[in-house]
Amino acid sequence: MTLQFLLTAFVVVIAPGAGVIYTLALGLGQGRRASVAAAFGCTFGIVPHLLAAIFGLAAILHTSAILFTAVKFAGVGYLLYLAWQAVRSDGAMAIQPNRNRDADWRIARQGALINILNPKLSIFFLALLPPFLSGNPATAIFEMMTMGAVFVVMTFAVFVAYGVFAAAARDYLLQSERAMRWLNRGFAAIFATLAGRLALERV
Repeated sequence: MTLQFLLTAFVVVIAPGAGVIYTLALGLGQGRRASVAAAFGCTFGIVPHLLAAIFGLAAILHTSAILFTAVKFAGVGYLLYLAWQAVRSDGAMAIQPNRNRDADWRIARQGALINILNPKLSIFFLALLPPFLSGNPATAIFEMMTMGAVFVVMTFAVFVAYGVFAAAARDYLLQSERAMRWLNRGFAAIFATLAGRLALERV
């Protein structure tokens, strides 16, 4: 494993995406523990795509237009659902004072679905990992699994950091109804935009 891979993986992980936004929203809305559960779920959601890329199953998804489209629009629908949950006063994503915290398993499940229903991830890993292989076919799978494990651990650590930061800012933001209102609208707009981008993806 090279320093170049570690730097590339870190840049990819810290880039804001649906998982980061979800973790930030849960940290702001429900606190530190909720943000850790969100980070765990989002991280778990990339594992199926990672394994598909390592064992050559990603090609099946991306050679079948029907399967790709089905998974894609399931993901689009789910992102739009999260957008709706952000603007509802009692929604799971809404930032409100004195709200009850959702169960950890429910938060993690929602986070996992964000990535599981994103068919772009498997082809992303198929493009990310091979360039950093040593060139020895006998160790290729082991090397990809090792890099994949590092990527997963790095993802979880960075997402937790995002979530803890958001949770630390929670008390300040909850003092302003205007800030909460605009944050909820902002998160809804981001999820809707991500849904639109995913809808335009092609095999």
